[in-house]
Amino acid sequence: MLSKESKIRVLENFYGIDYALFGKPLSKTVNCCPVIKEEYLAIKGALLSVYVEMLKLMGHSPAPLEEKVSGKELRSMARESARNSREASKAVVITQQARNDIKAELKEALQENKNIDVTKVVEQKIREKAFRLSIDNLLIAKALQEAAIWKQ
Repeated sequence: MLSKESKIRVLENFYGIDYALFGKPLSKTVNCCPVIKEEYLAIKGALLSVYVEMLKLMGHSPAPLEEKVSGKELRSMARESARNSREASKAVVITQQARNDIKAELKEALQENKNIDVTKVVEQKIREKAFRLSIDNLLIAKALQEAAIWKQ
């Protein structure tokens, strides 16, 4: 069973994913059809289900909260966490290892289709890498810091 603080962290990350990907809440994003939002929410729910199991396995134990957390505070925490995760991903994307990874992905894409616009593919691969790193950082970095296994 997760503690109250762990459940709050899950909710924070539920909103934080939206801020990390879109820079705003999902309710304020515009898309072509409601099916896309439904699909996105289903995928995000599945991801957070796995995240909850991960928190249980790692003995997640954040510092106790003395006060109740309002919805407004929760979204503010999510915004801050997303901002931090995006900054951390930017720092990683500019490393040589990240460049090598992107080059490898580009080579793979070129092997599949020789007639692609290389500039667009490079931009897409950089963006994908940055978002992947941001989500990884958002979900995992703080959880690892708060895990019981590291506090021993």
